[in-house]
Amino acid sequence: MNGNLLRFGSDRDALCSEDEPLLTGRARFTDDINVPGQAYAAFVRAQVGHAELRGTDVSKALKMPGVIGVFTGRDLVADGLGAIRPAASFPGRGGKPMLGAAMPPLAVDRVRYDGEPIAIVVAETAAQAQDAVEALIVDLDELPASSDVERAMAPEAQPIWPEAPDNVALDWTDGDAAAVESAFARAAHVASVRLLDTRLAPSALEPRAAIGQWDAAAERYTLVAGTQGVSVVRKLLAEGVFKVPPQSIRVLTYDVGGGFGMKVQAYAEYAALLYAARRVGRPVKWRASRLESFLADTHGRDGVLEGELALDARGRFLALRVRTFVGLGAYVSTYAAIFATNNTKNCLSSVYVIPAIQIDVKMVLTNAAPLGPYRGAGRPEAIYLIERLIDSAALTMGIDRVELRRRNLIAPSAMPYKAPNGQVYDSGEFEAVMDKALALADWKGFPARRAAAERAGRVRGIGLCSFLEVAGGILDETVDLRFENDGTIALRTGVQAMGQGHASTFPRLVATRLGVDVSAVRLIQGDSDEVPVGTPSVASRSMMMAGSAAALACDTAIEKGRGIAAHLFEAAPFDIEFRDGRFRVTGTDREIGILDLARRARTMPGMPEELAGGLDNTAKFVSPQMSFPNGCHICEVEIDPETGVVTVVGYTAVDDVGNILHLPIVEGQIHGGVAQGLGQVLGEAVVYSESGQLLTASFMDYMIPRADDMPDMRVGHHCVPCTTNPLGVKGAGESGVAGSLPSAVNAVLDALAGQGVRHLDLPMTPQRVWAALRHGQVRTASGAPVSSGER
Repeated sequence: MNGNLLRFGSDRDALCSEDEPLLTGRARFTDDINVPGQAYAAFVRAQVGHAELRGTDVSKALKMPGVIGVFTGRDLVADGLGAIRPAASFPGRGGKPMLGAAMPPLAVDRVRYDGEPIAIVVAETAAQAQDAVEALIVDLDELPASSDVERAMAPEAQPIWPEAPDNVALDWTDGDAAAVESAFARAAHVASVRLLDTRLAPSALEPRAAIGQWDAAAERYTLVAGTQGVSVVRKLLAEGVFKVPPQSIRVLTYDVGGGFGMKVQAYAEYAALLYAARRVGRPVKWRASRLESFLADTHGRDGVLEGELALDARGRFLALRVRTFVGLGAYVSTYAAIFATNNTKNCLSSVYVIPAIQIDVKMVLTNAAPLGPYRGAGRPEAIYLIERLIDSAALTMGIDRVELRRRNLIAPSAMPYKAPNGQVYDSGEFEAVMDKALALADWKGFPARRAAAERAGRVRGIGLCSFLEVAGGILDETVDLRFENDGTIALRTGVQAMGQGHASTFPRLVATRLGVDVSAVRLIQGDSDEVPVGTPSVASRSMMMAGSAAALACDTAIEKGRGIAAHLFEAAPFDIEFRDGRFRVTGTDREIGILDLARRARTMPGMPEELAGGLDNTAKFVSPQMSFPNGCHICEVEIDPETGVVTVVGYTAVDDVGNILHLPIVEGQIHGGVAQGLGQVLGEAVVYSESGQLLTASFMDYMIPRADDMPDMRVGHHCVPCTTNPLGVKGAGESGVAGSLPSAVNAVLDALAGQGVRHLDLPMTPQRVWAALRHGQVRTASGAPVSSGER
C-alpha cells in the first residue's frame, strides 16, 4: 500500500477557495440573482395522486391584480412543445424497449402524482402569482393511485401509462443464470432476505429556483438554475421540449446549495418558465417553497430488494441471486435506467469472491414524484443487500460475521480481478482495510461496552459493512485550458460544484502541475456558452474524470511549451526541461516562466503550425473502466427498551479512495454520506397515502437527521492508488452512504438479536423498534432477561 495524501498549494493559498464567499454571505445562489424587468411565477399543482385532467379554467386568475399571463399544458402542446425525455434508455429482457415515460412541462390530459405542475401563473410579484394560483379551477376525474411498488404491481392496479398495462417500464436481467442455478443446487446453505428500500427526499439546503429569459432578437433562451451540470439540462430542454439546436439555449448555474443527484434533472418547471418568458416578453423568476421541494423534486431510493446467497459447508460464497423492484415514480428521469440497473449490478460482487451472479430488475411506474439519482444511486442498495445476506448467513451457520467476511475477501494478489458482474478491479487491499477498521473501532472491546450498557438498562449492538462501489459513471470528460491575456490560467469544465469544494481542488491541481501560484488559476463552470459539453457531477466522478482531463491538459500545455521554448531559444525540444513552472535549456541559464512564455507565444513570429494557439488546449480523458472506492465501516448503537429510541454511539469509517488530493474535503464527503445513510436507517421515509397524497410534505413529518443525532466519527484511510487514471483517485463522494446504511442496520439488528428479532424494515424508528421489542422479553447478550426495574 503506497498511496498518498497529495497536498496542493501553500498555507497562503488557503484563501483560494469557496470558503470565504460562502461563510461571509457573498455567495450567489439562484434566488440571489435578479434581472431587469423580471416577473414572478407560481405553479398550480395537482392535489391528487392520479386523475384525468378534463380542463383548467383560468378566466378568474387572469383578472387578478398583477397577473400577466396564465398558461396550461394544452397551451404548450398547441405551440409545439414536447416533453423531457430520459437521457439514458436501453432495451430489457428479450430486446423489449424501455418505456421512456417522458415528463411534460405541464400536465396535459392526466396528472400522475401529487404535486405535478398543471399550470403556470405569471405576475408582477410572487405574492400576486400565488394569489392567482388559488383562483384557478382545475377539473379532475380522480383515478385509483398506486404510489408504491407493491401496489403498482398488483394485478388490479390502474395502469399509469397505457403503454405499460402492468406498470413495468423495463424488465431487465444480467448474469449467468445457468451457473447461478448450478451453484445453488450444490449449496450447503442458502441465506435469503427481502428488504424494503424506503423512498427518500434529497432535502438540499437550497430549494430549487430558476429564471427563464427569452431574447427575441437572437431567438435564444437563457435559463438560470441550480444544476449539477449545465450541458445535460440544455440538451434535454433543447431536444425534447423546444426542438431547437442546443446552442439556442444558454444555461447558467451560480452557486449551488447541495444537490445529491436531485439537481441533475431538467425539470418541468424550467421548461414552463422559458415558455412563459417567451409568451409574456419578460424574464420570469420562480423559487420553490419547501413544500414544493417535497412534492416535485426527484426522490431517491424506493423499492424492494430480494436476494439469496449460496454458501458451501465451510462458508465460502458460491453464487448470488438478486431481484430488485425499483419505484420509478410517474416519469422516467434523466439517468433512471442507469442507476436502477447497472449501478446496482456493478456493485454486487463488492469486495468478495462470488463466482456466479445474476440480477433481475423491474423498473416500476408509480403514482409518485419521479425517482432520480440520490447519493449512491443504486450502489448502496447492492451493498445493503449483500451485507444483510452475509450477517444472516453467519447467524444461521454459527460462523463469526467477521470471519465469514474474511474467508471470502478478494486478495490483493488477485488484482486485476475480474468480477462475474463484468467489472475489473484494478486495485484494493480489502482485508487490510477491514483490519484497520476493526482496530480503530475497538471491536474486541465491544463485549465490555455491551455489558456496561446492559447495567444501565440499555441494549447495545455493533455492525460492520465491508463494501466496494463503482465511481465514474460515464467514462469520458473534456476540459478546456486557456492562458488568458490577463496572465491567468482558466480551466473550463462541465462538472459543477454543489458543495464538494471544486474551487479548493481544481485550481490547486492545475497550479501544482504547472508550477504556478494557485491565485493565477481560475475555475470556470456553470455556463453552457463557456464550458465543454460534458457529464454532470454525479457518480463521484468530478476529480476522477474532470480532474484527470485537467491533468492531461496541463501535460499537453507543458509539451507545447517545450516546443515553443525551443523555438524561442533556438534549441532542440529535447534540450528543454520543465521544472517549478519554468522552461530551461538544459545546462544553461536560459529560462522563461510558463506564464511569460504563454504571453510571448501570442506574438512570436515563425511559429510552427502545430504550436499555433500557444499553450491553450482542450483535453479529453477516457477512462478504460470505473474506479472502485472501497472501505469498511463499523457502527455501534444503543437502544432504550422503554422508548425504542436508537442512539448511534460510535462510528468508524476506513476508506480507500485512492490518492487523496484534499484531506478535509474527502473527510467532509465521508461525514456527509454517513449522515445521509444513517438518516435512512433512523427515520427518513417519503410516505404516500393509499390515494396518492404525500403525507411527509414538511420537516414536521419527514425526519431528517440533526447534528445531535450524529456520533463522533473515527475516520481512517487506507490509500491504494487507482491505476486507471493519471491522478490515482477513486472517488469519495458516496462511499459514506454505502458503508453507513448496512452497518447501522446490522448494528440495530445485532442489538435486537437477543430478543430473537432477525429482521426489521427501514426506517428503524422508535415505534418500530419498540414494537419489535414488545414481542417478547428484552434479553441481554448472555440470554438473561432485563428486569422491569432495569427497563
